[in-house]
Amino acid sequence: MRYPEFLKENGAVGFVAPSFGAATEPYHSAFNNALKKLKAMGFDTVLGPNCYASDGVGISSAPESCGREINEAMASKDSDVLISCGGGELMCEILDHVDFERIRRESPKWFMGYSDNTNLTFLLPTLCDTAAVYGPCAGTFGMEPWHESVRDALDLLRGKKLSMHSYDRWEKEGFKTEEDPLVPYNTTEPVLLKPFGAKEDEKGEIRFQGRLIGGCTDCLVNLTGTRYDRAAQFAERYAEDGIIWFLESCDLNVFAIRRAMWQMKHAGWFSHVKGFLIGRPACFGQEMMGLDQYAAVWEPLKEFGVPVVMDADLGHLPPQMPLISGSLAEVVLRRQDGGSVPERKWEMEVAMRLA
Repeated sequence: MRYPEFLKENGAVGFVAPSFGAATEPYHSAFNNALKKLKAMGFDTVLGPNCYASDGVGISSAPESCGREINEAMASKDSDVLISCGGGELMCEILDHVDFERIRRESPKWFMGYSDNTNLTFLLPTLCDTAAVYGPCAGTFGMEPWHESVRDALDLLRGKKLSMHSYDRWEKEGFKTEEDPLVPYNTTEPVLLKPFGAKEDEKGEIRFQGRLIGGCTDCLVNLTGTRYDRAAQFAERYAEDGIIWFLESCDLNVFAIRRAMWQMKHAGWFSHVKGFLIGRPACFGQEMMGLDQYAAVWEPLKEFGVPVVMDADLGHLPPQMPLISGSLAEVVLRRQDGGSVPERKWEMEVAMRLA
């Protein structure tokens, strides 16, 4: 696995828009404030040509233009790390225009984003053996004040923090609007991790290790079976390390989540798996015909006999722990209080190593 150099003091942060750009509110103002805040911290900012574009369908611009922006930004010496402007809908269409062979040959550079950006944060490790960061997009850095998770993401890019902890509360309903684009997370709900299929050790802890890979399930299932699908080969290549899958979802309902688990499983993606980290789905709390978000995941995955940690701080219901896709990691859950199993509160640590 190739790991890029971390962002240095007074380094240059590059911004690209392979998915949506920062063309409309509240994203425009949030992005501009993010630039202002990063500049105040001493960083240069370098903007790709599509950062404010809106002439594309489901992405910032034409797929050819977005692919070209990525190719040039990954190779450019003008920026030290790259952060995506935002998520979107059709980033998959740029993949035919991304030169993955060129990226493999170039010196590696950190790329960070989530949601639709799974199309790069997943494919960079699996196709190019180049680590990437599944973490917040650019506009998140414009909130006032920053949530702890935003500081964690920047500290990760700077190489100052490689161990992430679950947070205390999460946002069920956000207040960010066109009129109030810089509002911080509205964290009102307690984080209650739910470990399935996990056994505690003598310290009352749950531990497992492996190489992190994953992203937004909506995007991953779309890649399954395409010529960009090298997930099974990635698992074989790192079989000695084992794999920890981190998965979350945006538009999928509970039945679509279950179908996605079935499809990825039967495509051989979950061989050599050591554990799963499942983020809170955007359909949190949904139940359809007796199926809820937990059975949608646990029933297809329980045959692997590994821990499945649900309602983790990942994805579309913030905050989210930034994770290095491709890194080796040890996951530790520590029980914080007593009571029956459903009432237990756990703290989770994900300690990543660049190996």
